[in-house]
Amino acid sequence: MNKYLKQEGEYHYIETTPGKEVILLLHGLFGALSNFEDIINDFKDDYNVVVPILPIMEMPMKKLGLSGLVAYIEGFVEFKSIDEVNVLGNSLGGHLAQLYALSNPEKVKSIILTGSSGLFENAMGNTFPKRGDYEFIKKKTESVFYDPKTATKELVDEVFDTVNDRMKALRVVITAKSAVRNNLEDKIKKIAAPTLLIWGREDDITPAFVAEKFHELIPNTRLEFIEKCGHAPMMERPKEFNSILKEFLENQN
Repeated sequence: MNKYLKQEGEYHYIETTPGKEVILLLHGLFGALSNFEDIINDFKDDYNVVVPILPIMEMPMKKLGLSGLVAYIEGFVEFKSIDEVNVLGNSLGGHLAQLYALSNPEKVKSIILTGSSGLFENAMGNTFPKRGDYEFIKKKTESVFYDPKTATKELVDEVFDTVNDRMKALRVVITAKSAVRNNLEDKIKKIAAPTLLIWGREDDITPAFVAEKFHELIPNTRLEFIEKCGHAPMMERPKEFNSILKEFLENQN
């Protein structure tokens, strides 16, 4: 996947196939590029899969929050001269996808939300961040998935590193609080783009009722549940996820 990694100016991003229709992937608060590996590999031949690395750990503190991140995404899309996107977001990335669509409806062909915040989400808990306790972080990371084995050592190590860095942990808390304050219940009825909701039935962070509420509030939605699956279906059930996504995208043409 590193062969697709690019840096231009302030932007670090993955881009697979310039010139093709764009799928813009937005990662979550603890998102790593590996979270989208199966989407990138399965769609790179037919689409230009683009993944901006959100500067949650780098942007000025006064700009940190959802509005600053949406402005960053807007700047990135303009920088890349992208006319239209299918925007897919997981967790916090789904929240950002909705805000981007509300501010830039002319740019959005379709929206795909999976385990998205924006209405309700369970945080890591009142004890977060619990620094220095690897086993605690391991269990918290495993709880994101229905099958705890999906939480690889590499993924747990990434979360542990973030939590144990004082400034990184502070940035996580600030961004998470910004998401909680930015509830979209009264706004998302204005989303006009076709929207696909792919949800893990056993998602404990944004439970199934959250998906059903999105389905109720966003006018043009299709809701698909994946059984025995948690908060990140694109990682835990990639074949099922990508099959649903492929059919949806083909129907938009």
